[in-house]
Amino acid sequence: MSRCIQCNIEVLDEAQHCPLCQCALEHTIEVENMYPDIRMRTRKLVLASRIYLFLAIVAEIVLVNISLFSDWSSIVYLISGMAFFFGYMVIRYAILGKSGYIAKTVVLTILALALFVAADFAVGYNGWSVNYVVPSGILFIDAGILLFMIINRKNWQSYMMLEIFMVLCSGVMLILYLFGIVTNPVMLSVAFHVSLILFLGTVIIGGRRARVELKRRFHI
Repeated sequence: MSRCIQCNIEVLDEAQHCPLCQCALEHTIEVENMYPDIRMRTRKLVLASRIYLFLAIVAEIVLVNISLFSDWSSIVYLISGMAFFFGYMVIRYAILGKSGYIAKTVVLTILALALFVAADFAVGYNGWSVNYVVPSGILFIDAGILLFMIINRKNWQSYMMLEIFMVLCSGVMLILYLFGIVTNPVMLSVAFHVSLILFLGTVIIGGRRARVELKRRFHI
């Protein structure tokens, strides 16, 4: 281990210069304020994800065998398998992934909605997933966008593409309603109009900054 006199930190690897100020390091034995070993932490998390994946596969195999030799319905291991998969994606993408918090929130929410739809089909498809869960997910993301814009006021225009994406998603749900796949128009109408109002409010209130962002994104 080495120590930086300027930053008063300990460096655990074999670096010759401080990663913060680039000053020469002094070799030391005593440890006071250690510089965190990011690679060690990442390796531990990767190992934890692999252990989780192995245990999830074992548990799923056990559930499949129980359902084959008992009166358990196949729905049990189908839903458990989807839950195990979602847990693995949370570890690998949300915790270990290098994407931003916006992308992680949206991707995990969409994945969760897809799992609910799959669970709906697994139990015989009653339509509760597309009638209630998916519109609720759209509203959840809309609320997250509004919260992010309030917190990150200096860069609020960066969320406009996500707003457009949510308008498109709710528009797809409207098309599904026209084809009779979605049967409850109330939640769908609320989700669509909230997404549309959020986008229009950003464009109108944002003024020039919003127009510049749209031109930059669409190259017009």
